[in-house]
Amino acid sequence: MIRIPFASFEAMHNELQVEIQRGIEEVVKSNWFIRGEHVEKFEEAFAEYCGTKYCVGCGNGLDALYLLLRAYDIGEGDEVIVPSNTFIATALAVTYTGAMPVLVEPDIRTYTLDVSLVKAKITNKTKAIIAVHLYGQTADMDEIKGIAQKYGLVVIEDAAQAHGAAYKGRKAGNLGNAAGFSFYPGKNLGAMGDAGAVTTNDRKIAEKVRALANYGSDYKYHHIYAGNNSRLDEMQAAILLAKLQNLDKWNTYRQKVADQYLERIKNRKVLLPSAKKDRNHVWHIFALRIKERDDFEKYLNSRGIGTTIHYPIPIHLQDAYKYLNLKKGMLPIAEEISDTEISIPMYYGISDEEVNYMIDIINQY
Repeated sequence: MIRIPFASFEAMHNELQVEIQRGIEEVVKSNWFIRGEHVEKFEEAFAEYCGTKYCVGCGNGLDALYLLLRAYDIGEGDEVIVPSNTFIATALAVTYTGAMPVLVEPDIRTYTLDVSLVKAKITNKTKAIIAVHLYGQTADMDEIKGIAQKYGLVVIEDAAQAHGAAYKGRKAGNLGNAAGFSFYPGKNLGAMGDAGAVTTNDRKIAEKVRALANYGSDYKYHHIYAGNNSRLDEMQAAILLAKLQNLDKWNTYRQKVADQYLERIKNRKVLLPSAKKDRNHVWHIFALRIKERDDFEKYLNSRGIGTTIHYPIPIHLQDAYKYLNLKKGMLPIAEEISDTEISIPMYYGISDEEVNYMIDIINQY
């Protein structure tokens, strides 16, 4: 029996072993570990990659969103539109500011925010929309920006799962007012530890985020905000800089694997994900849906196929968000996705033999 892990970084790291090791050695020899040359080089390179003027590194993806919300002066008494089907970090970033996350259902076909439902949730307290590019596909940005412009709202991209994804030719990170990225190790562009970044074309926002992430300091021992400690370190920046050069190649590999899944999985019990034609989907997650999800997961696992569920409990049913008073049944699309979604292996380096094996096993269920 073939055993296929849900995720593997082996092929990526083997391919760049020399470059990664060189970067780490450079950092050690420099004797400079925070906010140094490698961070500057990565920020410049990633901004150029996304097509933005500015990139500011930070500690992780949650911090990236939180720092952006603070930079836009969002806080207690404000509301922020958040998709009901996303990783909890999107909502937590809002909560940490003291603002209220207002959950809006996704489009069941694409899993991204259903823009037809947004207007009904806007009040005089609404200050921003967080557009989550979930599973590697960008949200419907033209419609979201149109609504935001009409109501005077900020659009923040949660691009934690969308490194290299694009919407009508423009890359994620350059589609709203600003964007937050995570470089958690499992991402399409992942560090070897926690890391994150903000991208924007707004100089003032970039400067404020940089200050907020460094104890609120604009220069040493001078603090203009009550800030945080959330800085991208030199070691992770060196690793990310080495990996960035191969991101497009790795994404193309994922797309070819996705094409095989989409063309050859024929089991009628299994609902395949949908990729819109005007997007460049980078397939961070290949999300299937099936009514008999738990049985199907056991079936796959017993045949050596690793799986994960994204996400088994929707935000509104988590204990952390009891105060929203959203009971079971009030957000049925998010609940349906949570009850039926299962993710199968999708990573750079997965072999044709492994892909063929998984397709056969799924079709035999």
